Amino acid sequence: MNHLDCKIHPKQLGTPKGVSHAVGFSGAGSSPGDKKMPSRHLQGKKRNIFEAYMSKENVSAGLKRGILIQGVLRINPKKYHEAFIPSPDGTRDIFIDGVVARNRALNGDVVAVELLPKDRWKVIKTEDSDKGADAVSESEVSEELLETPPAQLWRRRTGHSPEVILETQLNDSETEDGQEHGPGVPADGARERGNENADAQSAPQGNLPKLQDPRLCPDSLLQRSAKVVYILEKKHSRAATGFLKLLADKNSELFRKCALFSPSDHRVPRIYVPLADCPVNFVTRPSDYARTLFVCRIVAWEEHSHFAVGHLAKSLGQAGEIEPETEGMLMEHGVDFSDFSLDVLECLPQCLPWTIPPAEFTKRRDLRKDCVFTIDPSTARDLDDALSCKALPDGNFEVGVHIADVSYFVPEGSALDEVASERATSVYLVQKVIPMLPRLLCEELCSLNPMTDKLTFSVIWKLTPQGKILDEWFGRTIICSCTKLSYDHAQSMIEHPDREFQEDELPPVSTEHPIGEIHQAILNLHEIAKHLRQQRFEDGALRLDQLKLAFTLDQDTGMPQGCHIYEYKDSNKLVEEFMLLANMAVAHQIYRSFPEQALLRRHPPPQSKLLSDLEELCDQLGLAIDFSSAGALHKSLTEMFGDDMYSLAWKEVLTNMCSRPMQMALYFCTGVLQDETQFRHYALNVPLYTHFTSPIRRFADVLVHRLLAASLGSGKPLNLDADALQKQADHCNDRRMASKRVQELSTNLFFAVMVRESGPLESEAMVMGVLNKAFDVLVLRFGVQKRVYCNALPLQDYHFRKVGKKPELTLIWEPENPQQKAVHQVIAIFSLVEVVLETDDDTLKYSAVLKRPEAAKAPEDGPEGRDG
Repeated sequence: MNHLDCKIHPKQLGTPKGVSHAVGFSGAGSSPGDKKMPSRHLQGKKRNIFEAYMSKENVSAGLKRGILIQGVLRINPKKYHEAFIPSPDGTRDIFIDGVVARNRALNGDVVAVELLPKDRWKVIKTEDSDKGADAVSESEVSEELLETPPAQLWRRRTGHSPEVILETQLNDSETEDGQEHGPGVPADGARERGNENADAQSAPQGNLPKLQDPRLCPDSLLQRSAKVVYILEKKHSRAATGFLKLLADKNSELFRKCALFSPSDHRVPRIYVPLADCPVNFVTRPSDYARTLFVCRIVAWEEHSHFAVGHLAKSLGQAGEIEPETEGMLMEHGVDFSDFSLDVLECLPQCLPWTIPPAEFTKRRDLRKDCVFTIDPSTARDLDDALSCKALPDGNFEVGVHIADVSYFVPEGSALDEVASERATSVYLVQKVIPMLPRLLCEELCSLNPMTDKLTFSVIWKLTPQGKILDEWFGRTIICSCTKLSYDHAQSMIEHPDREFQEDELPPVSTEHPIGEIHQAILNLHEIAKHLRQQRFEDGALRLDQLKLAFTLDQDTGMPQGCHIYEYKDSNKLVEEFMLLANMAVAHQIYRSFPEQALLRRHPPPQSKLLSDLEELCDQLGLAIDFSSAGALHKSLTEMFGDDMYSLAWKEVLTNMCSRPMQMALYFCTGVLQDETQFRHYALNVPLYTHFTSPIRRFADVLVHRLLAASLGSGKPLNLDADALQKQADHCNDRRMASKRVQELSTNLFFAVMVRESGPLESEAMVMGVLNKAFDVLVLRFGVQKRVYCNALPLQDYHFRKVGKKPELTLIWEPENPQQKAVHQVIAIFSLVEVVLETDDDTLKYSAVLKRPEAAKAPEDGPEGRDG
């Protein structure tokens, strides 16, 4: 593809004839908010659609004086004209109404906004406005807790999806944000598809006659509205996947120069691209490319045009196929999946096979004779961590966590260091990994493969059988793992403590250590881990377990053959407890040594507005849940439910609801954040936490390793001041969130392909939220969240009402034959229903359709016996 034709200047490109100004974005129609910001129409000049940006000096002064507000822009994926930034005081989000008010900023950008006059603020719908179901449209229902899947609620507050732990693929054993759910919980086909405009809905006309004028409303019924005046940082990649179209007006000058790129993501504007970038025969045979997926990059977006200007970066292939779709999502999210450069590869050891230099044995503690082993997913190839457990004569245990010493192979300031810091994380897709480091390091030199001498950084404790720490040691070590166990192997050992395992039941095991010794070490670790876990939750930790999807792939085609909900077992918990213990220990060590330069990880408490809304909803549903602290919430969720299938499904829905107010955990430099109370980790309920245990796939851990080495005198001080370290922390946060979003999209893609290839798929589902024309369900067989629309069902009619404050839909099904009576079905939160997942066409879109209830079956109306 060629770059933008120099003859096509952005200022020459207005909106072409035959294309409405109202459809500058991929969606249709402009927002009422756009009409609130008219531009002057100057005779003989092009009318400016967007306001010119403020100068940097005025923006800086405005932010200092509090006239302007800074925040991360989040655009509603379903209603692209609605956008938000978080309020600095943690209250209701600031609403940005319309594409024009957004002023060319894209999702995730850091923007400066100016509040509009009070008469332009949003009037929020009150409880009274719910009277009369017919007057309430779907967009007018408060959907913050009832509609939006958890990922969108996080995005409302953070610009990103929540922290997700990809246990099956990642072995991210430190579940430190309290949530255990991977990208295997796709929602509505694509995780982002949900209405974020939760409490910013306009009041229905006629229901609030005295309050329509915002100037007469109390502040509690208003949501501040604003307009973007400057883009402080373009976080969005400015890349989008989509399709090429010819311009409508074949007689226009533009038709001979440009094509129109229509992004799949409706939050990105349509883009003019020069015909020189397009396939040679595109103009004469456009239908040949109707299903071809392209990547386009925006290079300009002028004030006078609804359309951006860009160039086609690549033709990906046919839409709906796994590899083109995967490459598109990687490019859209700025994931670098290119081959490592020669400069980077030259940083690696050149003499292979590589052996540990003799000098290292004099600097390190030699643990090669110890019984050390790894426990990972069966498919893992980058083994970051190993464990050891030695019984001591006094009845206590010496327990070690041994982490690959990646910092030894990645010199600070080298080309390898630069590319690792830029990538910041490995990206785990369903079918492959995009590594942070060259595979020679990830899978060979650093990976703690069995029966090979490896350089490690260790934390070793003397622990009582109850997990009380008696002594603690940090240092660089050398290990030789005696075996590579999977979680299933370790689980089998835990479940069969008296069984003698045979060689053919396990992976290869070193002759230095009998199988019985490894088995006993795992049993001892399991017992200690149980005590550690119990103590953590007694001390106020929180864990929100959510359904996670794992796939079985065809070895030849790579297509999904099946999927299942991943089961989190005692072997997972064992590894998790010791990774958490090591991370906390290292956090205290580096903070003691470098109080102004430690790289830690904090988890802010839940958003107060969302939490209070959730508390109110639970109260309305008759659920006695204590939201006063992380520990209180965990206790409520664990003590409320039984073990029957209905209770477990009910718990899944409630856990999803409780995930929504949670904020994401963040890396930060202690020298930049002055208030030590903000260092705390809400979900773990600990004062200090960091990431130490996964340096092969997280650059933050590499930095922590360097800090730990410096604190022990075995490494140089970090060559970064506090501001530079914070900048790197911010970048790690950004890339971690982008990585997790891509991981979610990868899971969504594979699940959609499975529905297309193997569907229709039937499953029991539980209702999560009820709107006036639709309802949301959690599909229990797959952990998928989908919306069921009433107008897609063969109904005679349907009615929405509120029973007390609980929303309820009554569906009146069309009889299958004249002799039958119409079946009434009541849909309420926690109702159990049967759904069918099926593709709409040959694309990757699929829908959930409610199965017709049996005529003789009593209507399902939710857990009235449980919620009073």
